[in-house]
Amino acid sequence: MLIIFEGLLLSFWLLLICVIGISNGAVGLANFYEQDVQDRVVKSGLTTKEKIKRANAVSGAAIFLPNMLLVPAAVHFVNGAEGFLNCFLQIYAVYMIANLFDRLFIDEWWVGRTKAWIIPGTEDLMPYIPAKRKLFKWIGSIVGFALMAAAASGVLQLIG
Repeated sequence: MLIIFEGLLLSFWLLLICVIGISNGAVGLANFYEQDVQDRVVKSGLTTKEKIKRANAVSGAAIFLPNMLLVPAAVHFVNGAEGFLNCFLQIYAVYMIANLFDRLFIDEWWVGRTKAWIIPGTEDLMPYIPAKRKLFKWIGSIVGFALMAAAASGVLQLIG
């Protein structure tokens, strides 16, 4: 039950990052869009390459650090997981709950079916997440989160 709760907390954290990031318009998280959209918003003067780079660094750190620090800590210290396999499975489960939330709620529904993520002047570049990119995100998440969970589990074993 704790794993589900932790996965939901991680999902809420991602949602919060997105809500804050687009609070002044979707262009605030232009770094999450494909390169053609980023180029268009820079060319049209809605943002700059520097702002996109800064948003990428901030949102990346806000997403990555909790994944690599808080999730393993919760699994080890709160859940009491011991041993590489047990830690790995629990961390991976938390990651995959958040991944399902990201792929299904954020990508499919919020970005794909609402107006919240539309950047004026880029509507002709929709869908913002093309089918090929969605497939890459699914495969990348499944494999990437497994590697991250393995790395975190390994570190937990080293520190005891």
